[in-house]
Amino acid sequence: MQEMDLIMKALITRRTIIIASAALLIALISIISVNVFNSAGPVTGVANTVTRPVRALASSVARTFGNIYAAIYRYTELENRNEELLRDITQLQADARDSIALAEENDRLRAALNMRDRYEGFNQVMATLEGWNSDNWSSSFNINIGYANSDIARGMPVATEYGVLIGQVSDVGATTSTVITVLDTTFSVAVYVGGESAEDSDGTATARGDFAQMRSGLLTIDHIDDGVAVTPGATIVTSGYGGIFPPGLTVGEVVRVFTHSSGIGRYATVMPMRDIGTITTVFVIIDFENPESPGDVEYEEIDSYSDTDFDEPDDFID
Repeated sequence: MQEMDLIMKALITRRTIIIASAALLIALISIISVNVFNSAGPVTGVANTVTRPVRALASSVARTFGNIYAAIYRYTELENRNEELLRDITQLQADARDSIALAEENDRLRAALNMRDRYEGFNQVMATLEGWNSDNWSSSFNINIGYANSDIARGMPVATEYGVLIGQVSDVGATTSTVITVLDTTFSVAVYVGGESAEDSDGTATARGDFAQMRSGLLTIDHIDDGVAVTPGATIVTSGYGGIFPPGLTVGEVVRVFTHSSGIGRYATVMPMRDIGTITTVFVIIDFENPESPGDVEYEEIDSYSDTDFDEPDDFID
């Protein structure tokens, strides 16, 4: 055993000496090659040849990671910019909402001034529509004023700032009220046909809501004087008779004229001057000067118009 150990130690020592000698020789050859041939020498060349694929791979990996880093950096820049743009958009939307609110408020104030200037004898209060009542048998909406925050009362006329009659207050609560429109079957008003006074109109009639016409957005005029030449396109305005409605409010225009099936009397369908469905702001007329019906008006209950049935329009008058 001792002999074997000695042999192994000798071999290891000899191998170590050989490897060290070979490394030293290679180093000397490389130094001599660089000094003599002014180049890296054959050993360095071999090493370069052997390691070239590895170095190419390392360079490619380095470039790839460089590109990835640049892409990440660019993505971060874009993300930050996107957040800035989102903040700008949010601010612009807020500014736009503020501008719309200011414009709407300006329109309301202008409407109030127009109503005051147009009808000097009127005392009115402005109201905003809060929603339509979902009832297939009527046409009404709610407004944001009542007896606790205004002088509103049941029966008062409701119009636009341009003097277009919209309807009449039918129910009053503390801070909200209900308005029936001119299309509602319980609504009726005395009107002039084709003019704004007894002198320049063709005659008088009664305008009222009709269930058969309501869903078409029309109302009807009946009780037309025999001598009245009612024609399509004729303007219908309130006459002021009865004292509930002031004179001169525009109701609408005649669409078609019919005779009753009995052959006695005529009636006509009327298109409201204002699209009822687009209303947002209205004016409740608290009181007014009415030369046709002098004296103070006491607003009370609204009586339903009992006779709302019309004959089928078998006889259309051109």
